Amino acid sequence: MKDRVVLLTDSDIPGSAAEDTLREAGFMVKKSPDGAPADYGDDPSGVEALVVQWGPISGDVMDSFPRLRLISRLGIGYDMIDVEAATARGIAVANTPSYCIEEVAAHSIAMVMSLSRGLPHYDRSMRKELWMPVAAHPMAVRPSTTTVSVVGFGRIGSKVALGLKGLGFRVLVIDPFASRQSVIDAGCEPVELAKALLESDIVSLHVPLDDQTRHMLRPETISKMKKGAVVVNTCRGGLIDEVALIEALKSGQLSAAALDVFEQEPLAANHPLLEQENVLISPHAAWYSPESLKDLPVHAAQNVIDFFAHGDTAVPIVNREFRDFVADRTPVSE
Repeated sequence: MKDRVVLLTDSDIPGSAAEDTLREAGFMVKKSPDGAPADYGDDPSGVEALVVQWGPISGDVMDSFPRLRLISRLGIGYDMIDVEAATARGIAVANTPSYCIEEVAAHSIAMVMSLSRGLPHYDRSMRKELWMPVAAHPMAVRPSTTTVSVVGFGRIGSKVALGLKGLGFRVLVIDPFASRQSVIDAGCEPVELAKALLESDIVSLHVPLDDQTRHMLRPETISKMKKGAVVVNTCRGGLIDEVALIEALKSGQLSAAALDVFEQEPLAANHPLLEQENVLISPHAAWYSPESLKDLPVHAAQNVIDFFAHGDTAVPIVNREFRDFVADRTPVSE
């Protein structure tokens, strides 16, 4: 591995775990001086893998690295990488799908429960010296009479669905890639999105951001939701049209929202979402725990190590079809 070069394009994770893990495995690690691959000033011709957190990786960026074989994302989402361009160039794209499953699921359920029991409003009332157990917020629901839709039944969504089902909620699941039987076996109901939006008191999003899911919740779909419903999003801000969301919150079409992610991050100090008392907000923190912070860079680095040692079957590749184009590039074994 000593001749293989890995470029760490950008990272806001403290410490040097990714670099240390790669170096211990025999890789040569270089870092982009300005935190973006386009600003990499050294000779890029030998770089065979990128480890990227937020820096956009376009086809043009990929073309700067003629030996590039793998892009490993520090995180679960990979919308900052042009996956289609990578596939066409025979480049594998991997993410780190298992480093924060428990954390995001717990955060999502906490947001659902916080709003469904009216905790933010009770807290504000108490701080104003108002003792209002039945009037602080009308949404203090009984789980067994409340319907939650979980959009996406992957690692995190399935855990959220099981947790909410265990608390007594009726849980609908929307996921065209999940088998009906797996959803039914979990005690949930597989449904289409249109039915879910019409019947749900709470909608929790757990899908990646791509061309099909961008603005999944927009004026047309929000208008079809049950009046007074609640939206929870711990995935990607781009799943929701924020302008439409704010209008729906103001009009009462939606009664509340819980958001950990936003279309533009960090959220601007004067963003109108911050003016809405019926919005619960956290700073893209659903993934965080001391354990997940430790795991993330190691998992991203391990993707690189396993890819070159054992092949792409040993790595969580998101574009398996990249294999069809590998012959157009220098073989990995060289």
